[in-house]
Amino acid sequence: MRIIGIDPGTGILGFGVIDVIKGKATMVTAGVVRTPAHTPLPERLEEIFDSLTEIIAETKPTVMSIEQLFFAQNVTTAMSVSHARGVAMLAGKKANLELAEYTPQQIKQTLTGYGKADKKQVQEMVRLHLRLTEVPKPDDCADALAAAITYSLMSR
Repeated sequence: MRIIGIDPGTGILGFGVIDVIKGKATMVTAGVVRTPAHTPLPERLEEIFDSLTEIIAETKPTVMSIEQLFFAQNVTTAMSVSHARGVAMLAGKKANLELAEYTPQQIKQTLTGYGKADKKQVQEMVRLHLRLTEVPKPDDCADALAAAITYSLMSR
């Protein structure tokens, strides 16, 4: 099974693709889609959609696991992240991927056993699950891989 995990954002959207064979996850690729800060939102969303469409076409996942927007103190940020989430989900749907959504707490609970784990704990569990020598950088990339791993563990 090949899974693409998404950590949504308009400035930086993290993605991570993993293969799961006989219960063991390995990283295929991971990275971020960056959009310039002062670019109008519609152009940023188009860049995200086009980039994800290309990544999906190249890596051929069957599932998209995406982090839900659970809580945000800044309403403006929450709205733009919601737009990016919608565009990412649309790219996945257009590619006929199964879509799964998890809250940050579900991802933390699944990877660490503790729903309030900090970022460093989650990142270390991503490193261990994928048997990597280093934690994937930037954080958005590690968070996307965490979403993908969560799907692999929850779908057992």
